[in-house]
Amino acid sequence: MLGNISEPVRKQFSIIISTALFLFVAVIFCSNPVSAAGFRVSSQGAKAMALGDANVALADDPSALAYNPAGIAFQPGNQVQGGLTAIIVPPFTFDGTTRLSGTSAVHEDSESGLFAAPTLYLTSSLKSLPISFGLGINAFYPLATKWKGDGAFRDDVYSISFKPINFQPTVAYRFDDLKLAVAAGFDITYATVSLNKTAFTPLPPAMGGGYPELGALSVDGSGVGYGFNLGTQWKPRPDLNFGIAYRSRIHLPLKGDADYRATTATGANPALGLSGNVQTSVAADVTLPDMLTFGVAWKPVDRLMLEFDVERTGWSSYDKLELKFGNGLAAFNNKPDPKNWKDVWAYRFGGQYSLTDSLDLRAGYAFENNPAPDSTLGPELPDADRHNFSIGCGIHNNLGSIDLGYVWVNFADRTVSNGMLNGAFKADAHLIGASVTYKF
Repeated sequence: MLGNISEPVRKQFSIIISTALFLFVAVIFCSNPVSAAGFRVSSQGAKAMALGDANVALADDPSALAYNPAGIAFQPGNQVQGGLTAIIVPPFTFDGTTRLSGTSAVHEDSESGLFAAPTLYLTSSLKSLPISFGLGINAFYPLATKWKGDGAFRDDVYSISFKPINFQPTVAYRFDDLKLAVAAGFDITYATVSLNKTAFTPLPPAMGGGYPELGALSVDGSGVGYGFNLGTQWKPRPDLNFGIAYRSRIHLPLKGDADYRATTATGANPALGLSGNVQTSVAADVTLPDMLTFGVAWKPVDRLMLEFDVERTGWSSYDKLELKFGNGLAAFNNKPDPKNWKDVWAYRFGGQYSLTDSLDLRAGYAFENNPAPDSTLGPELPDADRHNFSIGCGIHNNLGSIDLGYVWVNFADRTVSNGMLNGAFKADAHLIGASVTYKF
């Protein structure tokens, strides 16, 4: 089949692959968050961001690879899109009591910061066959939260980061008679993780009881996981699109190093299986959730497009966080931290109005249910239901487009009482995105 491809197409495809590999390395070395909150970034392109990320049915630019890969089948020629989302996170705040503060009320602020999430998409549609190829590089699940190292959360976690890079090669096929496209691709995710906490332990009465400090514990690791994605897009009429997309779970086996330094005499007590300073191996398993999205896009009039999406995220895959240590820290083994997150739904609505033939105005709203139950909510991700309000615009011509988007994420106030925490979290965030698309 590939033997029928003309030499110019072969050269263009070679250029696309070479460019992708170069930029893939660049993205890996540039995607280091300073500080951010959240375990999933829904916005993977500035155009979709401005539409409240309601994009599974429209999916008409290269970021379709993240929302519905079947959309690339209806995009002619070759395209390259580079984008950047800046996530501005004011401090999360907590007011209440913790396990360490006892009955004394405390006020805790996380560190504010900035997280830069780059994206890269490349697509190529053959002229002689209804086949399209795509390559996407992005990060769906970045997490970075940092509290004071001597604060009231230090026995749980005061610093955690999870930095994933997802690599997505995709192929799509278009059934012209049916006005239908289908797509399938692989997800290859490389992730690094780091965690810092002060270890405490409850002592039995025979050893004096209480909840004494042991020492400083830091963990660093990395791993690679694999999954797949599927999509379909149907355009039964010029004014109506339907889309369905699915992204599978990804199991990440993480391995790395742990460093423990006793800060009290109890932390070096041989009766507890501990010594003063230990460096050893550590392993953990994290399963990223699957996602299923349905959407419909409708043009009630020529210049207006409306889309509504419903999305389920299978967060029940995150049932616990368990670290498995090597020699020297066996005392910390067999102590899983239950999470018991639940599957949740999100509802997204977006609208686009073409003010002129080259200028589009956009706005959107999304409501996202949070997956974390009260019983296991902790400071590493004090999540809450979210209201996302977005606006943006795009300028385009035959050579490409420039798209801008802004989202205000309003976290509902989260009150929790679970034995570890008794109080309320407050938070919000701001996302600013820009994408540039070049057609050739």
